[in-house]
Amino acid sequence: MSHVVLPREILPADGRFGCGPSKIRPEQLAALADAGTVVLGTSHRQAPVKNLVASVRSGLSELLRLPNGYEIIVGNGGSTAFWDAAAFGLIERRAQNLVFGEFGGKFASAAAAPWLEAPDVRKAAPGTSATPEAVEGVDVYAWPHNETSTGVSTEIRRVQADAGALTVIDATSAAGGIDFSVTESDVYYFAPQKNLGSDGGLWFAAVSPAAIERIERIAASGRYIPEFLSLKNALDNSRLQQTLNTPALATLVLLDSQLSWIIGNGGLQWADARTHESSDALYAWAEASAVATPFVANPADRSPVVVTIDFDETVDAAALAASLRQNGIVDTEPYRKLGRNQLRVATFTSIDPEDVRQLIRCIDFTLENS
Repeated sequence: MSHVVLPREILPADGRFGCGPSKIRPEQLAALADAGTVVLGTSHRQAPVKNLVASVRSGLSELLRLPNGYEIIVGNGGSTAFWDAAAFGLIERRAQNLVFGEFGGKFASAAAAPWLEAPDVRKAAPGTSATPEAVEGVDVYAWPHNETSTGVSTEIRRVQADAGALTVIDATSAAGGIDFSVTESDVYYFAPQKNLGSDGGLWFAAVSPAAIERIERIAASGRYIPEFLSLKNALDNSRLQQTLNTPALATLVLLDSQLSWIIGNGGLQWADARTHESSDALYAWAEASAVATPFVANPADRSPVVVTIDFDETVDAAALAASLRQNGIVDTEPYRKLGRNQLRVATFTSIDPEDVRQLIRCIDFTLENS
């Protein structure tokens, strides 16, 4: 496929459609500039930074509609750090891990720690979802709300299992973009660089009273837990509006601004409607196309925030993505380890549905003129 120059009038106003670090709105960058002399380069143990942490925790509590007893905790590192922290301080004996993409598999690997019983791993083919099943002796049931690598989204519903078992949800690419009931989970954890439009260096989790009790009990059990990966440390420090080590301050500022924007527009219900508007447009286009089809065959499994589109052998999707990139439309390539002839398009909350419609026009124009 040769490079196609796209007419200016069909270009998106913003060409960022990546599923990794996501589009950051100009208003967030302005907030970061405003915060430059107030919090950046200042002590994280003093009021300005603590107030920022408190504002983020309060905003997340409001966005996720936390009931009494649930808390927002924050820790250093990203989701990878949380997986290891969960193996040390959340899984008591054995986890059940649903694996239907890259990120569910990474938590399953962490749950195979030598001090734990081997996890009960339920795998499904990429593009499909797996279902939890109550198993005697399992005390953590874990799966992604949204699988970033494949574009599969799942229902969040508490597993009716042994008394005390926890439902633990990876929400990195779902939080702030997909509506759900947080009471159906005990731990809803995420890094904030997708719908929440922020950067790396921190993880957040909405935790239930049962999860808090588990964290405190394991911490007091004598199990070896590295200080950096201690969920009890994260819990205690969060209650002081701080983190164990210096937090990523720019991440907090960007997140605080994004939370205010989403909540001000109507919260999670508004964000969910916005991401569905964008993703529905792409799925409808693919279903009507002669050369493309949604990778996720079951409409009930299709993600509203990560859209994966397969192309037939007449289209070189890599060349299509490269041509789009030369026109300033970036990061539509598929997940590198999936190895499919497809595009992967983020429809996160920050992405304007009109820009998604323009992207579709650009794809059509490129296909017709290559």
